[in-house]
Amino acid sequence: MTYYIAKTVSGDFDDVIERVTEALKAEGFGVLTDIDVKATLKKKIDVDFRPYRILGACNPKMAYKALSAEDKIGVMLPCNVIVQQTDEGVEVAAVDPVASMKAVDNPGLADIAGPVKDALARVIEAL
Repeated sequence: MTYYIAKTVSGDFDDVIERVTEALKAEGFGVLTDIDVKATLKKKIDVDFRPYRILGACNPKMAYKALSAEDKIGVMLPCNVIVQQTDEGVEVAAVDPVASMKAVDNPGLADIAGPVKDALARVIEAL
């Protein structure tokens, strides 16, 4: 089982970031964090890296359900979505919450993870 949902799209990197953010919003997600890995690696260890951003996406209603079912599930939140430049185009990948929740011994999380996966898959497909 893979641990992510991914798609390579055409377009300018920054435009793809905007498209991803809008697609997330359409599915009820907001972006809580935006980590510019390229800039961070340059600043911290002076290495050049490809454009790579980690968007920490959260759907408050789904997060509330997960936190209510499992009090420590916050260590796995928010749902990370990456946008990275590749030779083929701009790849967008989201965590598969069904795969990650299997690590937690709480059957109630499966009922929550499925709809989150479906929503993230629609985000990726909409690009």
